[in-house]
Amino acid sequence: MRIAIASDERTDLTDRIIANLKERGHALSPFGPLAGLDQQWPEAGRSVGQAVADGSADEGIVLCWTGTGVSIAANKVTGIRAALCADAETARGARLWNRANVLALSLRLTTPALAEEILSAWFDTPLGEDPDDRACVDRVETPSTPA
Repeated sequence: MRIAIASDERTDLTDRIIANLKERGHALSPFGPLAGLDQQWPEAGRSVGQAVADGSADEGIVLCWTGTGVSIAANKVTGIRAALCADAETARGARLWNRANVLALSLRLTTPALAEEILSAWFDTPLGEDPDDRACVDRVETPSTPA
């Protein structure tokens, strides 16, 4: 699988996640500091979201201090369903019920052991096929502007 990955900083955790992904046989497209570029979290999240949306990556992983910022940035790209996951069960549910295609992680809270559990749950769980759930997730409504 082709995975786009970005973080607003390179850390021991990001290096371990990259090693884990390579061990799983994934092809990686790094962005931001993981590619040697000076990028803040909004650009890092958007870069991964765009790579997934345009098909140059199958899925994405984004990281920042809390994971919230990069998940918001990635979710601004049409077609992206980024989920901030702090544990394996949340990652599993994001795949099954939300059809998430970008995994967001916190650099502050995620330990290497926890990252491995989350990655296993993410990659071992297929996207859900419930048509009612898909209709809710895939529908995009634009709020009306008050007159």
